[in-house]
Order: sequence, then structure tokens, then C-alpha cells
Amino acid sequence: MTIQHQVSDELLLDYATGVLSEGWRIAIATHLALCPQSRRRLALMEMAGGALVSDLAPQSSLPDEDRSWKALKQRLESAKAQGETPPSSRNPESALSIVLPEPLRSYVGGDVDSVKWRPLGRGAYHLPIAVEDKSTRVRLLRIPAGKPVPEHGHRGRELTLVLSGSFYDGDALFARGDLEEADEALQHQPVATEGEDCICLAVTDAPLKFRSWLVRAVQPILGI
Repeated sequence: MTIQHQVSDELLLDYATGVLSEGWRIAIATHLALCPQSRRRLALMEMAGGALVSDLAPQSSLPDEDRSWKALKQRLESAKAQGETPPSSRNPESALSIVLPEPLRSYVGGDVDSVKWRPLGRGAYHLPIAVEDKSTRVRLLRIPAGKPVPEHGHRGRELTLVLSGSFYDGDALFARGDLEEADEALQHQPVATEGEDCICLAVTDAPLKFRSWLVRAVQPILGI
């Protein structure tokens, strides 16, 4: 099954070049474990990046960021047009019964059946995940089937990766392996689909902006 919502080129490039902090890296690495298309794109980026470095004359200075990104995108498009599909060094999870792929499973200490969920209210649960870099907050979320997340906006970036079940955000369906990237421009209320709780990995770098005053009142206690 093709994953419909893949990591953006810009964010994947940041991952490839190692500039992302720990929380974002966990989300992207877990998405890569589930998404062969994104693994192929990453391999193309790594291949193109290596070619860019090898093409630089010894006396030449490195191009600025904008020109580097433009050149890399041109190489990516060229590789795609020629049908190049280099193998990725990231191996997908082979066991279909595994819900939490690596590296996420090591952070949690086991698969989803070992998670000690904490209540968020209205049947929802979460598990904060400890990371050394304090610039992000990382957590697992479990949203009851058929139920909405409280409507909210963002003060920064939020990545939401579906691990089990699915949710709708407007007309868009996000299922296992799909990654939603949100920023300050997005106000939304995702709704878990019927039939199965939706388990997601969520990473944020700022508190959410909830519309409900009740949710805002308990927000500092819940750490969301």
C-alpha cells in the first residue's frame, strides 16, 4: 500500500544532513521505517549530496544554502526521470505484527502492548517520551475510534505520524505510516476513524493553541 502523506523534501533534507534535533529525528526515522518511498527519496538525496561534494573543485568554496538546495533538487529530478532507485541503508520493519518500529520501540521500551498509557480525558491517552534535547516534546497518543481531537492551532511545528488506525483531517485520510506536518498556519480538528483507536507519534516544539478554554485550563498539567 502506497503511503499518501510522506515527509516533505525540505524536512527530509534536514534529516539527511543531520541538522534536526532529536525529537524530529525520531519522527522522521520512524516514518522511514514504514515508508519505502521516503527511503528511496532519502537514498537519492544521499547519492546526490555525495555527487555534489565530489563535483566541487578543491579550491572552490561551498555554495550557499539556496544554491545547494536548488542543485540537489535538480539532481533528484534527474535521477527520478532516469528511473534510478538506489537501495536505502534504512531497513523496513518486516514483522507485520509490530506496531512501533525502531527506533521508536527502543525509546518506548517495547511494542504498543507494553505502553503504560496516561489518561488525557474523554477516552484519550498519551505517553510522554523522554529525549535529551529539550527543544521538542515527543509523545504517543491514543485517540478513541470515531472521536475528535480538541480543535487547535500551533505556535510552532507539529509532526504527527500514524502508527495504528487512522484519522481524518478535513477530507484527507492519514493511515499507518502517513506523516502530517503542521505549522502556525493550520487550525484543525483531526477525527479518528471508526472501528479502531488511532495511535500516533506526535512531536511539537511549542504548546498547542486550543480553542476550548477547558482544555487550555488543564494544558499545563498535561504538558501539551
